[in-house]
Amino acid sequence: MTKLLMQAFEKVQTLPPEMQDQAARMLLRYAGEDEPVIELTAEERSDLVEAQAEAARGEFATDAEVQAVFSKYRL
Repeated sequence: MTKLLMQAFEKVQTLPPEMQDQAARMLLRYAGEDEPVIELTAEERSDLVEAQAEAARGEFATDAEVQAVFSKYRL
């Protein structure tokens, strides 16, 4: 095991259990395990498909629309 990987494991051990599991899932996925990193609900999958279709059609928010949202939430 490399020094960097050992440092990462030490750091992850200090995280809450659910975050440790998330980090483990990401590492397993990277190493070739078939378990998905994130499980989407049917609604989330549908939203993602629609968002990808909108992006493919070039449908993005205008600068003014983005600024309006930022202003609304003071971001």
